[in-house]
Amino acid sequence: MAQRFEIRLAGSGGQGLIIAGIILAEAAGIYDGKAVCQTQSYGPEARGGASKAEVVISDAEIDYPKAIKPDLLLAMNQKSCDTYFFDLKPNGTLIVDSTFVKQLPTTKAISIPFTQIARTQVGKEMTANIVAIGALAAITGIVSLTGLEAAVLQRVPPSTADLNRKALEAGISAAKQVLQEKAKREQ
Repeated sequence: MAQRFEIRLAGSGGQGLIIAGIILAEAAGIYDGKAVCQTQSYGPEARGGASKAEVVISDAEIDYPKAIKPDLLLAMNQKSCDTYFFDLKPNGTLIVDSTFVKQLPTTKAISIPFTQIARTQVGKEMTANIVAIGALAAITGIVSLTGLEAAVLQRVPPSTADLNRKALEAGISAAKQVLQEKAKREQ
């Protein structure tokens, strides 16, 4: 049986989750050669309304394009965490932006302050989505880091390439730090 991995990226409009989903899909499909489907939905508001993107990645043909029971939920705000956590598979991974998600539904959640990292380390809060997908890729290994970087650089304006590369590296670094701390606690 082919491995199917379902990802849901959720937050509010303006956080760049739709583009993050497209970048993940392109990294998996174009650069890593996997079968992929990407869907998205968002509220009628331009900014601040609900927003989600789903990416289904598989080794074989995908028969249904939407996430049924996500393997991974990236929640960029409290409302999306509260709304979508119960859709997650029992052993699924919950990654949250701890800048905005303060109440965790499980002790297994991985909390990284994506927006704070984007603000302080990268210098642009709007890169929080790139910080987040860098961390997501480092934690799951679902897409290659080289494929992800290529997809990011293909999607962003050339004038922001260095900024987005810095955001991606900050997310990867933050994820590696969290994973090291987790490994130490489990010893």
